Amino acid sequence: MAAASPPFPAGRFERRWTLREEREAIESLQSDVCAALHGAGFSEASVFAVRLALEEALVNGFRHGNRGDSAKAVKVSCVIDGDRVELEVEDEGEGFDPTSVPDPTAEENIEIPSGRGIMLMRAYMSEVEFLPPGNRLRIVYVRPAPGAPAA
Repeated sequence: MAAASPPFPAGRFERRWTLREEREAIESLQSDVCAALHGAGFSEASVFAVRLALEEALVNGFRHGNRGDSAKAVKVSCVIDGDRVELEVEDEGEGFDPTSVPDPTAEENIEIPSGRGIMLMRAYMSEVEFLPPGNRLRIVYVRPAPGAPAA
């Protein structure tokens, strides 16, 4: 896909969303972020990495943070500035201790079909930070230098 003209001034994109667990709203947010990334000239591999991490963060917010309560929202902010993408995802849950999440690569967890979201975010993003009280996540992606791998 060819890069479109940036839909934001001077290569900067900044936006906030408040989502309920509605598939079309989630898809619209992801589409907006991906369009902004393409507009800023990010590669397909970079767009994939950011989209995957955002999807995992949203799923965790709705499923684990808000415990599937459709009355609760997930707030998302996105800033794309130059080579840097920063996303914050905040749910309305009580928070959690990310060090208490079982290692999905441990032998006893290999067969479990879920539990790999945090590991994937850490693999694809430049920074992953859980903010107190544990219901807010900040993930950062920095565009690789030309010729470097995307993630």
